[in-house]
Amino acid sequence: MNPAPAVVLESLTRRFGAVTAVDGASFTIATGELFGILGPNGSGKTTAIRMLCGLLAPTSGRATVAGIDVIQDPDGVKSHIGYMSQAFGLYRDLTVEENLRFYGGVYGLGRELDERVAWAKERMRLAELGPRLAGVLSGGQKQRLALGCSLLHRPRVLFLDEPTAGVDPAARRMFWGIIRGLGAEGTTIICTTHYMDEAEQFDRLVFLSRGRVTAIGTPTEVKAKFGANASLEDVFIHFQEAER
Repeated sequence: MNPAPAVVLESLTRRFGAVTAVDGASFTIATGELFGILGPNGSGKTTAIRMLCGLLAPTSGRATVAGIDVIQDPDGVKSHIGYMSQAFGLYRDLTVEENLRFYGGVYGLGRELDERVAWAKERMRLAELGPRLAGVLSGGQKQRLALGCSLLHRPRVLFLDEPTAGVDPAARRMFWGIIRGLGAEGTTIICTTHYMDEAEQFDRLVFLSRGRVTAIGTPTEVKAKFGANASLEDVFIHFQEAER
């Protein structure tokens, strides 16, 4: 028996006045899937993620994350997910371990705290950073620390919003090596990115344009809809030009 989907969207819509940021989006994300949400700036990616994280109420439609209705129980959703972005709120004047312990306290880990901090330091390769303050870390090191903080409470679904923007190629490779390992262990990972080489690694992806679902499938399936020799970069440019 296949497990229930990790995420289900049914005609999910969000309006801001006269602007429709997400327009009737419907799709499902399987448990354990590495899933991408792609599209040009202003296409509705971040708005969709904020609704799925229980941070923003939909105007209409419905969605469930980890089996929990995002409208009826947004706080319940938050306890089952991890979320990080380029602007994840690390405390610059705290060390790596102090940041981990702070977020572990926020998640109420209690007796598990020591074990989970040790896990994050080992898994995210943070022990090598020693007692450095977060404010002096490189971009890639900060992202590994942010990822560790977001996973301390063992979330079933992990949201990554442009997680490697501005990070150098070597740090991006290390970061995605960690992500692939998490996916192999069954964590459902939902990611936005502007890097099409990263998008090629997704199990499936959806393209949003003006808030609407315009293409969905595996990277190979999506590319095939735009021509035999199309790349994901070609698809991205197509939607980018369509929104001008």
